[in-house]
Amino acid sequence: MGMTAADSQFHVLAVDDSLIDRKLIERLLKTSSYQVTTVDSGSKALEFLGWNGDVRSNPNENEISVSEKNSQEVEINLVITDYCMPGMTGYDLLKKMKESSSLRNIPVIIMSSENVPSRINRCLEEGAEEFFLKPVRLSDVDKLKPHIMKTKCSDIEKPEKEEKQENKESIETSSEIHLQKAQTSTSNTLL
Repeated sequence: MGMTAADSQFHVLAVDDSLIDRKLIERLLKTSSYQVTTVDSGSKALEFLGWNGDVRSNPNENEISVSEKNSQEVEINLVITDYCMPGMTGYDLLKKMKESSSLRNIPVIIMSSENVPSRINRCLEEGAEEFFLKPVRLSDVDKLKPHIMKTKCSDIEKPEKEEKQENKESIETSSEIHLQKAQTSTSNTLL
């Protein structure tokens, strides 16, 4: 499946603790003209996406709290992550991203060498776009573009909706000014 030069603007973050699997997914993505950044853990992925890297334990519970930075320096169009990693699993990364207002719209693909239906369903229910079985193949990479395009289209629609709202507000304000002028001129005529 050929991709155009415009497709190379799509940037994928690949997350896997296995160097061999990271190199494989990187090669497949680059073969398909994607820009690729690879990291070896869920916490590094969150840091790259603009989250604060400080991981602190809540004294009342054994949860991990991660605070967000204000902005992401590099636009990532899709995250593909291994499920089974030490520390933060791919599922944990997915949950953190979907809980974040700034990251929830980035599509997430989970991959695993284990075909466990309950795990696959749990990831899809939590918001993963796809679940790939390893080894990832070029045919799997071909399935990524529709998810990226869906996000790109929603990013384009947002400014259009905001612009329409601004135009509507501008028209309403303009109408109110004309109405006030008409009322003022009518009251001046009566005086």
